[in-house]
Parts: sequence; C-alpha cells; structure tokens
Amino acid sequence: MATVNAAGIRPSASTRPHTSQPMTEPDRSDLDGGTVRTSVADGIATVSFHHPKGNSLPGALLRELADAVDGAGADATVRVLVLRSEGTGPFCAGASFDELTRIADAATGQRFFSGFATLILAMRRCPVPIVTRVHGKVAGGGVGIVAASDYVVALSTASLRLSELAVGIGPFVVGPVIERKTGPGAFAAMALDATWRDARWGERFGLYARTCDAPAELDAAVDDIARQLARANPEATRLLKQVFWQGTDDWAALLAGRAAMSGRLVLSEHTRAAIAAFQQR
Repeated sequence: MATVNAAGIRPSASTRPHTSQPMTEPDRSDLDGGTVRTSVADGIATVSFHHPKGNSLPGALLRELADAVDGAGADATVRVLVLRSEGTGPFCAGASFDELTRIADAATGQRFFSGFATLILAMRRCPVPIVTRVHGKVAGGGVGIVAASDYVVALSTASLRLSELAVGIGPFVVGPVIERKTGPGAFAAMALDATWRDARWGERFGLYARTCDAPAELDAAVDDIARQLARANPEATRLLKQVFWQGTDDWAALLAGRAAMSGRLVLSEHTRAAIAAFQQR
C-alpha cells in the first residue's frame, strides 16, 4: 500500500540532505522519525527540518520547530533566520497523516492542530526576518508556514495546495496567515478547491517573493537575500517585522479557537471516512 499523507502527497524516496552548511544535532530525538537542526554563522540562523514521510509534520516536530525559531530569535547575534526542509521531494506535505488517525477525542485534536498555531505564533514574534527556501511541493499546513514567512524563494516547480476540505476538515488554523498574504478571495479559492496551484500563482498572490528555475539558482537567491538582511540595520529590520504583523495581537486566542474547530471535525464520521479512503490509496 502506498503511503499517502493527509495532503495527498506521496513522499519522495529520495531525501538526500543539503550539506552546504554545518548543522547541529537536534535537541531531542523523539520526533516520530523527524529532525530539526539549527546552525548560526555570520548573523544567519538556519533552521532545517526533515521527516521521512514527505516532510510531514507530527506534533512533536511542530513544537521543535517553534522552539528552534524562538531560540534563533533570542540569539543576539542573529540578524536573519533561514527556514528550509531537507530532501528533494516535498517542501512540506502538511499535517502528519499517521497522527491524524490516532486522534481519539476533541481535546487531543485541538492539541494536535495547536501545533501549527504554536509555530505560526513563534514566526510572528520572531524579531528578525524569516527567509524560507521552498524546493518542492507545499500542502496543507506547509502553506501556512510559507505564508508566515517574511520572504520566500521557491523553485518554479513548487506548487501549492490546501487539501484539508478533502479529508473533512478545513484550513482553519493556517487560514488567517494565508489570507493575510493572499487576500480573502485567493484564500477562499484555495480552501474550497483542492487543486494544485503553480508557483506563478503563489508569486502572484504574495506567497512567494521570488521563483527560480534550478536548485543552484534557488540556493544562490536564498544566500543573497539572507546576506543582505544580515548586513542591514538590525533596528530597521526589527521595526519592519513589527509593521508586517500589525493587527495580529489577538492571534493567540484566534488560532486556539480555530484549532478547536479542527479538533472537533477530525472526529466526525465524514472525516473518519475520508481519512480511511486516503489510507486505501
């Protein structure tokens, strides 16, 4: 049986790690097979995550990512944070399908979906700009990570998709941050229509700041903007970060309520049947 996550992405068999920067070992290993690694050099913190199932995100990995973002933001030597995932398959396949199937009550469901809220809020409060490198497809909660970034460089093959409705829930937690970037019309289109949208669409609606045609070009573009921001006036970039996120002071409560919505819906008969259908693919 082929492994398919909740976003409908079959993980790539190839997960060759990027090795252009040294990475520290993850702080803990209980991440359902995933890893989070951080390195800091020349004012640039690089936070890298990996999961063997298409860079999907179980709750422990989401919490580890949020901790890594908070840690980089608290480091006085850091001027910019680069967020990336590993491998040559998807950038992020969204929520962990395996963990979704194990949710047995609404409280557990809310805790799971609150993992995405925790990461988005960490990215919001991070005082330095977050540059995200997107090398492959982005689905579900991964689109929320992209939208919560301050500057995103993506391969021209990095299509995007919100497929939560297809499994009986909705992009409730990631919705506010996506709508903030794309506008309500484009967000509604993504939320209701789970077809893939190409990188040009992502660039047109503000999810991507720049697209590149080849991995080498992608790495060069990410390195270039990161170095520019590392050399910039740190007070100016911190103030810009505050400006970018104006009007979001109530998001902790907002996202908690959205996580509760998803936590209830994941227990419905409709959603259970949809998840079972995905398992049979």
